[in-house]
Amino acid sequence: MSSLTNNELDSPPWLRVESTLMATARLVRDAFDARLVPLDLNLTQASLIGYIVEFGATTQTQLADRLGIGRASIGSVIDRLQERGFVERHPDPNDRRVWRVEVTESGRELAGRVRDIDEVLRAELRRGIGREERQALSWVLTRLQQNLQSVILNQHTGDQQ
Repeated sequence: MSSLTNNELDSPPWLRVESTLMATARLVRDAFDARLVPLDLNLTQASLIGYIVEFGATTQTQLADRLGIGRASIGSVIDRLQERGFVERHPDPNDRRVWRVEVTESGRELAGRVRDIDEVLRAELRRGIGREERQALSWVLTRLQQNLQSVILNQHTGDQQ
């Protein structure tokens, strides 16, 4: 641990835990995007296909919420994947105003290739980090997410008063 940077909450902004989290998130995205270049995909596109393969056809709104991007942006991502034949839109049988997005057979094949890339990269990212360390990190990150959701909720509640 002595060779690692000590990120303290009272350090300058570029050494704080939050800054390290943001920098790490950017690097993770960059690493995935670089590995997905041979498939002409980025992490958002790969995540969208993977999500639908795992959970089945879903609405654009659900995809936007799950992937944490805007509804207009998700529409552009779906358009691009649909042009390439990896997904299709179909009207929702219960609500004609809603479109459900489904993965095509070629999209399923692509998802398998993405899964292979994902497995290799995750193993590389986790090198030297034990299971207990990953579990502790997961706990801390989940707690940070809960705290942030509370802050955002309280901010919105305060705005309405």
